[in-house]
Amino acid sequence: MVSLDLRRLRFLREFEERGTLGAVATALGYSPSTVSQQLALLEKDVGARLFEKAGRGLRLNDAGHLLAQHARVLLSAAEAAEADLAALGGDIRGTVRAGGLQSAARRLLVPAVARMMAEHPRVRVEVFELELEQALPGLRLGAVDLVIGDEYDGHPRPRPAGLRFTAALEEPIKVVLPAAHPLAGAGRPVPIARLRSDIWTASAEGTGHHAMVVGTCRALGGYEPDLRHRSNDADVQLELVRVGAAVALMPPLALPADDPAIAVRDLAEAALRRRLVTVTRETPPAPALTAFLRAVTDQARNS
Repeated sequence: MVSLDLRRLRFLREFEERGTLGAVATALGYSPSTVSQQLALLEKDVGARLFEKAGRGLRLNDAGHLLAQHARVLLSAAEAAEADLAALGGDIRGTVRAGGLQSAARRLLVPAVARMMAEHPRVRVEVFELELEQALPGLRLGAVDLVIGDEYDGHPRPRPAGLRFTAALEEPIKVVLPAAHPLAGAGRPVPIARLRSDIWTASAEGTGHHAMVVGTCRALGGYEPDLRHRSNDADVQLELVRVGAAVALMPPLALPADDPAIAVRDLAEAALRRRLVTVTRETPPAPALTAFLRAVTDQARNS
């Protein structure tokens, strides 16, 4: 009788999507040897070879492709069964694992955790800070239940199959300058073209924020920004602005309510916006996740 381990089936499904042991290991935070071991154990479980040599690597054989197709169905069914059983009991309990970029974690996820503690004390919520690019593999595999990501005008996110993207909040992008900057006075909109000679700060390369800053300087200013400072921590970017070491483009959710050391101004050339999106799997959510999503959505509406 064949015994199927759902966790190992998740490794197989991820290999089908990514194609190499190294890519699976990087995406899921395991070593390549651990991934290889889990897939070897899956072959032992089913009593069949699932891979064949492909140059210096591996690829799925016919049996591997067949099992990967069934794995998608089995994993979705298992998740739906868990949600139905939780709903049948009527008592909202369970674990919700939620991640998001820093401003979303601080301004949306943390207040939602406080509400859940008051309204649904039997729900265990785990929050972590993570960029959407890093979190999607774990979301697909069930290690994460909810991710809040961002996307900017002109830089839409890919929409991988099997995931549901829902808009939660839209906000304008602001120019953030040191208070002593020559363009900080009078409260007027700031032309991006006038910041050609300034030093810039942004999030790490590969993130939506980094692409937005570079793309805005190119499109509206006609130049490559002198982007010397990179940090996914909004407070680090703000501190660089405070000390006069950089200028930035940031959304209001990441900004302090009042800070005399910085000047927040509109863009003169165009109105750019950031959208925060909640990302979940397309399978029916468990009651605990539904309650947490409601708390996050309400907090976004009131922000």
